Amino acid sequence: MEIVTGLEARQVGFRSLTEQMDTTTPHGAFLFSVFGALAQYERALARERIMTDLEAARKRGKWGGRPRVIDPEKLEAILSALENGASKAAVCRNFGVKRATLYRALAGIGM
Repeated sequence: MEIVTGLEARQVGFRSLTEQMDTTTPHGAFLFSVFGALAQYERALARERIMTDLEAARKRGKWGGRPRVIDPEKLEAILSALENGASKAAVCRNFGVKRATLYRALAGIGM
């Protein structure tokens, strides 16, 4: 739609080779506008459905996205291990987390 609008600004018409669409005629321009409006309406409906579904999922206690590798309980255990003198490499090995993930979690709590 944006491409055709840009072409119209330069006084260039659009003629489809596969459909009976020609924006150089009033009838073709009208049909193109109607199809564009229908596409925009469908996108708006889809967004509305998605937002409604996300809100319903949140009310059920469901959240989107990947699950965290280091949940609060695991983070507490990691902090305890670090306070007891374990190295970060050992913590990564023992808790099955990557080094970058550990550093990101520690940075998230200001460590």
